[in-house]
Amino acid sequence: MEFATVGIILILVLIVLAASVRIVQEYERGVIFRLGRVVAGAKGPGLFFIIPIIDRMVKVNLQIVTLDVPPQDVITKDNVTVRVNAVVYFQVFQPVKAIVEVQNYLFATSQIAQTTLRAVLSKADLDEILSERDRLNSDLQRIIDDLTDPWGIKVALVEIKDVDLPTEMQRAMAKQAEAERERRAKIINAEGEFQASERLAQAAEVIARHPIAYQLRYLQTVTDVSAEKNSTLVVPIPIELLAPFRAAFGEDMSTFSNKGLSVVDDTPPPPPTP
Repeated sequence: MEFATVGIILILVLIVLAASVRIVQEYERGVIFRLGRVVAGAKGPGLFFIIPIIDRMVKVNLQIVTLDVPPQDVITKDNVTVRVNAVVYFQVFQPVKAIVEVQNYLFATSQIAQTTLRAVLSKADLDEILSERDRLNSDLQRIIDDLTDPWGIKVALVEIKDVDLPTEMQRAMAKQAEAERERRAKIINAEGEFQASERLAQAAEVIARHPIAYQLRYLQTVTDVSAEKNSTLVVPIPIELLAPFRAAFGEDMSTFSNKGLSVVDDTPPPPPTP
């Protein structure tokens, strides 16, 4: 009987020890309730003993939580219905408040994120949602963090993930993008024409100041065109090109006619000698 009594006592002691020992991990904190009252401060990490039946420990995870906000139907400021989802990164920094101030801080933070997402995006135009996500993310993070701060929760980051547009709106945006590309192409083409006309005007001024440049350009054009051997080229010869030959050989215009060149001398006769 004595051995049986000792065995029972040892078993009871082991049960009490097992019920009183608590291990808190590095990333956790333990909130202890003693007869319904919170013992000052959160415990952890390490090994702790509680009083069975009298004490109750609730563990709180201090790691950053990634909360996926489900898609929300939002009517934008310009009356466009879109479906938007987001992701929220938050962390518990006061474990006692996270347990005492709110019943389920994970569910409460999720609901706050959903309602805030709809409220903020409904005040923005569709173009702002698509092009100013950084500003909207900052606004969402600030508002959600202010609402969850009394619960001991710090919201580190809020990111809008996907924006689903109606099919009609997608087609309209595609047409708008195509029209914008055509507008840019026409502007670039017009700028090219304007620059080319400026260059041509400058070239005309140079030729006007130096008439010989016109003849050089004329000969260059003849050379370029004559490179095509499959075409017949008829080239009119300006009378100015023959003047050096007349000065060198002292021949009159009939000599050139006899050589196969038909030239009309339109040089005015010299004035009569008084």
